[in-house]
Amino acid sequence: MVWEQLEPTPPHLSYLLISSFLIVYCLFATFVRNRLHLSEPPLALLVGILLGPRVLGWLNPNTCPQQGCTGDESDRWGWGDTQVQEISRVILGVQVFTVGVGLPRYYASKHWKSVGILLTLVMSFGWFACSLFAALMFKVDIATALTIAACLTPTDPVLSSSILSNSQFSTRVPKRIKDMLAAESGCNDGISFPFLYVGLYALIHADPKTAIKDYFLITILWQCTFGIVAGLVIGTIFNRLLRFSDGRGYVDQAGMIVFYLLLAVFSVGVGSILGSDDFLVAFGAGYGFARDGWFSKKIKDAHLPDVTDLLLNSAMFIYLGTIMPWEAFSAREITPYVTPWRLLGFAVLVLCFRRIPIMLATYKINHDIRTFREALFCGHFGPMGLGAIFLAIEARATLETGTSEPLPQPPKFLPPYSNRERAVEMLWPVICFVVMCSTFVHGFSVLGLSLASHFRRKEGERAPLLAQETDPLDGMEHERPEDLDTDHEED
Repeated sequence: MVWEQLEPTPPHLSYLLISSFLIVYCLFATFVRNRLHLSEPPLALLVGILLGPRVLGWLNPNTCPQQGCTGDESDRWGWGDTQVQEISRVILGVQVFTVGVGLPRYYASKHWKSVGILLTLVMSFGWFACSLFAALMFKVDIATALTIAACLTPTDPVLSSSILSNSQFSTRVPKRIKDMLAAESGCNDGISFPFLYVGLYALIHADPKTAIKDYFLITILWQCTFGIVAGLVIGTIFNRLLRFSDGRGYVDQAGMIVFYLLLAVFSVGVGSILGSDDFLVAFGAGYGFARDGWFSKKIKDAHLPDVTDLLLNSAMFIYLGTIMPWEAFSAREITPYVTPWRLLGFAVLVLCFRRIPIMLATYKINHDIRTFREALFCGHFGPMGLGAIFLAIEARATLETGTSEPLPQPPKFLPPYSNRERAVEMLWPVICFVVMCSTFVHGFSVLGLSLASHFRRKEGERAPLLAQETDPLDGMEHERPEDLDTDHEED
């Protein structure tokens, strides 16, 4: 009778396993971050891979293929691209809103040039470089290569925040570098849409005039320009409303924190309903909401970004590990050049040349980067993660249905294959593989930098290997305490 009461369904097992990992991590979070120099995303992704269908098979959320299932159908959740897209949208929206809130007071007016260089020169170079690598490695047409590269142009706010904001390592990086990279990661998930739709419009529009008109009117003006303006307006209005309520004692500390999260989701909802750029709306709302520093000071001790990082982001990376398309990492009839070695070669080229060369070439005109080592660090530290996953699904949706709503799984195509059909089949495995590599490389970079810094010192100058080092990284210039920006303080 007791055994009959047990209900180990796939969702119930998932709640147990995911929460178990997070509980164990919470118990040792400070030790893992500050002594082992590890962050949550690579650990969560590794756990997801181990628990997923490729290894232990305890978690299997994939939707069954349309033409029959392999394995026990009851072991699957029945989730597909639509659910992944919406979960990614909300988590990224909350994250870019958090980035906007966390920037110093009036940051944009003081540092617009530095961030602008990253969003124009650096992103454009990375887009062209990745396009070239995709065309050469996978033998695809230019439009498909541009689309693949566009998914890889943004740096991921989820990975960035987990490494640069809540660990002892972050004290070794100058604040101006952390703020600049955070601002970039908050903006460029939205800014990547113009890059994405160049390749997509080339694949779906036969008439170049129609493609150019739609690109300018819809992508540039409506999605991007209107999106950031709408976000700033939303943030400013709600900042005034919260100030009014707080000034009269109508809201408590708990209400402020809930208000923060709800406004992030609200801004994503506004952007989605209007068909604008969700992430630019969310980032603009976050920045507009907190740009005067008042709200940041109010919730300074709440550590809300750390909570969202651990709860939302880590759970998402576990899920991502369970849905890795391992079978698509090998050559198939429709994608004969997508092989493990070509994928690995492409990932290495992307990680080495997507940002580092252009960052080294432009750092002298970027006032927030002062040394060659700082430029090298900023060039390396351009992780690709959840933003790339979202853009890949967005691209597949546009190619499959002509809208932002994807099919649960890619349709089954029959030869002869068109460039559009090859793009649908190629986007997901290529982007997933690069994201997996980036998560591990950038996630373990802190450990690598810490070990290199340790062994570079003379024998008598070395701190214990697992100590909480706070010395600046070699070649980086920290501001003196009296020169630090007091942006979060009120006038």
